[in-house]
Amino acid sequence: MSRFTDKVVVVTGAGSGMGAATARRFASEGAIVVLVGRTKEKLEKVAQSLSSTQYYIHIADVSKAQDVERMAAVITDKFGRVDVLVNGAGVVAQGKVTEASLEDWHKVIEIDLSGVFYCTRFFMPALIKSKGNIVNISSVSGMGGDWGMSFYNAAKGGVSNFTRSIAMDHGKDGVRVNAVCPSLTFTKMAEDIKDNQPLLDKFAERIPMGRGAEPEEIADVIAFLASHDARFVTGVNLPVDGGLMASNGQPQQA
Repeated sequence: MSRFTDKVVVVTGAGSGMGAATARRFASEGAIVVLVGRTKEKLEKVAQSLSSTQYYIHIADVSKAQDVERMAAVITDKFGRVDVLVNGAGVVAQGKVTEASLEDWHKVIEIDLSGVFYCTRFFMPALIKSKGNIVNISSVSGMGGDWGMSFYNAAKGGVSNFTRSIAMDHGKDGVRVNAVCPSLTFTKMAEDIKDNQPLLDKFAERIPMGRGAEPEEIADVIAFLASHDARFVTGVNLPVDGGLMASNGQPQQA
């Protein structure tokens, strides 16, 4: 398939995990991929793995409004258009509200939530012009609570509801806005879980498909939501969770 031939796709958090997998997915379908992150070496490594030479690396910190405003201006000027924005940059902090630090709160909120806001705000004029779309990477943690992850829950809950609101505000402008909501996905952020077999077994018990996701499985759904195939889909927070959210929370009894 080549659904994104010559489309300009901006992916934040492209240096690893779901962001890197998403960049590779769009490149495989002919997109001009703009890889955004804070670490040049990571982005260059991902760029080398792309199936296309049509890419551009931009170093930026999405938690800083001035960085994002400058990035949107540079990218729009360079390519003359932006067709898809994937807000993939994210971090996590664990601990009860009385335990995790104020620095953790600000870091999670500023990257996971404010970063989505800044990118949406500053890229929206170009997306209106191209009748493009946004796909946010939220989480099942934005649809329900977790033990010991209230900061992350607050940020991802904000992303999920922000997705709905922006879809409403800009639907008549021709801009679609959706989000994917993964559960356990084997990225660097989940390394501690992957190496903890008892905890991994607990996840397997709760996920009907019996396993976590690979980043590529999330990227495939992002590409669908960004494509013409999803042209009448907007305002959706789509669980990509192996069936986790299908449960009412009660344990398996038989």
